[in-house]
Amino acid sequence: MNRLATFLIMIFIISCQTTEKESSEVVKEEFNWKTDVENTIKQYGHRNWIVIADSAYPVQSNPAIKTITINESQIETVEFVSKLIDKAPHVHANIFIDKEMGYVQENDAPGIEKYRSNLLDVLKGKHTETMLHEVIIRELDASAKLFDILIIKTDLAIPYTSVFFQLECGYWNAEAENNMRQLLEKASSNEP
Repeated sequence: MNRLATFLIMIFIISCQTTEKESSEVVKEEFNWKTDVENTIKQYGHRNWIVIADSAYPVQSNPAIKTITINESQIETVEFVSKLIDKAPHVHANIFIDKEMGYVQENDAPGIEKYRSNLLDVLKGKHTETMLHEVIIRELDASAKLFDILIIKTDLAIPYTSVFFQLECGYWNAEAENNMRQLLEKASSNEP
C-alpha cells in the first residue's frame, strides 16, 4: 500500500512539473513571435510583404513564404505590425484589404461588423486600398518569386479579413524615382 501511495505522489509531482514547464514555453512562444516580426521588419525592404491572416489562410508551398501561427487577436496583431512599420525608417507600407470584406454580412459571418469597425480605427489615417482577394494573392505570388513574405496567421475565424502590408522604401518614393530616371534618360541620350 505504501508503495502505491509513493508511486501516486511521484506521478502527481512529475505532472505538476511538466505543466509548469509547458506553460512557460507557451509564454516564451508568444513573446518570440513579436521579436521574430520585429527582426523580420529590420531585414525586409521594399517589395517584401507581411500579411496578417485569418485562421483559414493556407500555408503556401513556396519556400520564400514563411508562415507563423500565433494565438493573438488579429486586430492587435495588425496594430502591432503597423506600429513597427511606422517606427522603421527604412520602410513604409502600402496596405491592402480584401474588397470582399465590405460585402460580407453579419448574419453570414458573426463579428464582421465589429471587426470592420475596429480595423478602421487601427488603420485610421493610413492609406489603404481595397482589391479583390484573388488580385492581391496574384501580386503576393508574383513577389514571392523574388522576395520573402511573412504570413502571420491569427485565430480569427471571419472570412476576407486578411490585411496585406506591401513594403516600400521609407526614404525614397515613386516621384523621386521618376525624377532620377528622367535625368538618367536625358543624360544617356546626350552621350556620344
